[in-house]
Amino acid sequence: MAPVKLAVVGAGLIGKRHAEHIAREPGAVLSAIVDPSDAGRELAQRLNTRWHRSFAELVAADRPEGVIIATPNQLHVANGLEAIEAGIPAIVEKPLADDLAGASRLVEAAERAGVPLLTGHHRRYNPMIAKAKEIVESGRLGRVLAIHGHFWLMKPDDYFEADWRREEGAGPILLNLIHDVDLFRYLCGEVVSVQALSANAVRGHAAEETAAILLRFASGVLATVTVSDTIVAPWSWELTTGENPAYPQQDQSCYQIGGTHGALTIPQLEIWSNRDKRSWWEPLVRERVPFVPEDPLARQVRHFCDVIRNGAAPIASGREGLATLAVIDAVKRAARSGETVFLSTASASAA
Repeated sequence: MAPVKLAVVGAGLIGKRHAEHIAREPGAVLSAIVDPSDAGRELAQRLNTRWHRSFAELVAADRPEGVIIATPNQLHVANGLEAIEAGIPAIVEKPLADDLAGASRLVEAAERAGVPLLTGHHRRYNPMIAKAKEIVESGRLGRVLAIHGHFWLMKPDDYFEADWRREEGAGPILLNLIHDVDLFRYLCGEVVSVQALSANAVRGHAAEETAAILLRFASGVLATVTVSDTIVAPWSWELTTGENPAYPQQDQSCYQIGGTHGALTIPQLEIWSNRDKRSWWEPLVRERVPFVPEDPLARQVRHFCDVIRNGAAPIASGREGLATLAVIDAVKRAARSGETVFLSTASASAA
């Protein structure tokens, strides 16, 4: 069977990584880069593929079987709608849109048209997360009661030289926490209520720099997560997983999941339990669960090809991306108001 023809719209940092992975994937072929900039043209030349200034130009010249949209957040809805109107399956980078209304419009348009729409929550494709989900669902931890996550790292001063990174919406809640919330949902189910606090005491930008969040899930699980891009520390997905070689990997954990019969650390996949009687007086046993590492962006490309050619159910659908964005929106509203925000009236009694 011929490789699946995929195009990448947007030639920024993540668009470049997507294009490089497609170019290396035997089951796919990079048919084009769409980006009006010189950087887009240069990327297409380097990867020996076509270059187009616009989506319309792409479709007119050589219609792809799927597109990965990696343009700036404010363009996601417009670019996604172009793909849907053309009947072309799409992965839209996270966040699906820069507001809930736009994300809803995009998801509903895809569902009406019957066009597959995926969200670029690539961490779901990490084999380590697949194994963690298997452990949680197997019951080895007993009844899961709590999950805690850290995103603590230091973004250097020159990171904020771009004006938009100092503005509302550019802080770690939208840019970074969205990844953690998506994985928490993937592992523990739907969030029904949110409480949050945020601060910008060090840099004083309009964007928050630190936040503390409490999530209640429909299952009864409680989650706490703190995020800060102003703390020098080793506890974050970026610095612990080794997923992106740009970050120096540390031998620490970023998440802990606790249940009545054991606890799990991520990314180490260490299960802590008592051998016999469950008690704080008893010795703890540590077991590291093996898995085979693989680049999640490569796995995402292969999954996208499976969705296009074989009708596979998306692991991170547009609807999933919308649900994660709704939690992030609730976090921002809770931080502004100081009040609990409920996401589901049907489940509000659980809170």
